[in-house]
Amino acid sequence: MTSPAVSSRDLPHPERDEIRLEGVLHALSDPMRLRIVRELAAAGAELSCSHFDLPVTKSTTTHHFRVLRESGVIRQVYQGTAKMNGLRGDDLDDLFPGLLGALLDAAARQAVRVGSG
Repeated sequence: MTSPAVSSRDLPHPERDEIRLEGVLHALSDPMRLRIVRELAAAGAELSCSHFDLPVTKSTTTHHFRVLRESGVIRQVYQGTAKMNGLRGDDLDDLFPGLLGALLDAAARQAVRVGSG
């Protein structure tokens, strides 16, 4: 049996059982990555990379998306020329019940407290 050809545009993602708590917490420990996740959660839909207006260079933005993808926090897929990003909320909630919601709530409270949004 041969495996299907993998496109150079297919991005590697961890399987659900490969997602580790420490990887998720590391990914969400960075303010820019947490901002991306908060925007994705608020949108409730996939968003393109170009949607995000981060105060960092394009290469740094790319790095942040890669960390989020490789940790299992987001799934990235190409739609035409756009790279679309979606939260893996179902996977995270199954593995770590309540974690994502608690982190997003805490981040929202912190943003109000420190006046960053």
